[in-house]
Amino acid sequence: MSHPLLLVHGGAGNVPASSQEAHRLGCQEAAEKGGAVLADGGTAVEAVCTAVEVLEDNPIYNAGLGCALDMEGRVSLDVAVMCGQTLEAAGLAALSPFKNPVRIAQRLLHEKEVLLAGEEASRRAEALGFERLSAHALITEKAMAQWRKVVRDGECANFAGGTVGAVARDAQGFLAAATSTGGTMGKAPGRVGDSPLIGAGTFANEHCAVSATGEGEAFVRSCFAVRIADAIRYGQKPSEALLHVLMRVKDRYHGVGGAIVLTADGDPITNHTTPGMSCGWWSPDGSGSSI
Repeated sequence: MSHPLLLVHGGAGNVPASSQEAHRLGCQEAAEKGGAVLADGGTAVEAVCTAVEVLEDNPIYNAGLGCALDMEGRVSLDVAVMCGQTLEAAGLAALSPFKNPVRIAQRLLHEKEVLLAGEEASRRAEALGFERLSAHALITEKAMAQWRKVVRDGECANFAGGTVGAVARDAQGFLAAATSTGGTMGKAPGRVGDSPLIGAGTFANEHCAVSATGEGEAFVRSCFAVRIADAIRYGQKPSEALLHVLMRVKDRYHGVGGAIVLTADGDPITNHTTPGMSCGWWSPDGSGSSI
């Protein structure tokens, strides 16, 4: 039997001091809910999806309820789930409003397609029994106010309350990762970041599970998550692999962000090149959170 663990993040960025406690507590709640799945003998996949679902329902983060909006003020969701045991993966990009997109990705894990995008992705979700929401169902006053500042007033798009994600190891030693986001505030319609792209923002195999958060274009260009996995596979210390790839993204691709990493037998690993990154964790010995 393996020692089960679960680690979540609530996004890398510059979270204001007034929001940090809410970010911290939200991550801890998600970690505890996902951890309860592992404590009951559940799979790593179910644990990460449960944790991310909690984060999607919390409007302080940028996933699901309260997510960032595109340039036209519309919701466009990105999400991915990957199972390290089977290497099955499912991503959805530019998805219409749905309550918990991570559950749609989970349902698609066994399908042939790895990535579905746009209206056809939304139609597939409806065919699976998920309800498409109204155009404004996930939009909060806080998100709309931030959208006005970015799109109308030209302020920086650094949205406090970022991409969310989780990585887990179950009692059998299997790993999984999930990542969900509304993307960058004021993004171009149709823009897709790293979160739903397997090997960029989300990845899991027998060696590690990775969920990233940050400037998506840089993480895509660098093939971020799979570079970490390969480095660990070939013997690099996991914490060193994460730091090395984060610095490579910053220096070569001019992007900042962070990630959470879990290996088949090690401790939770986090790092970031932004002012902060909210995280939470669960193990059979307890739980916690940090900014």
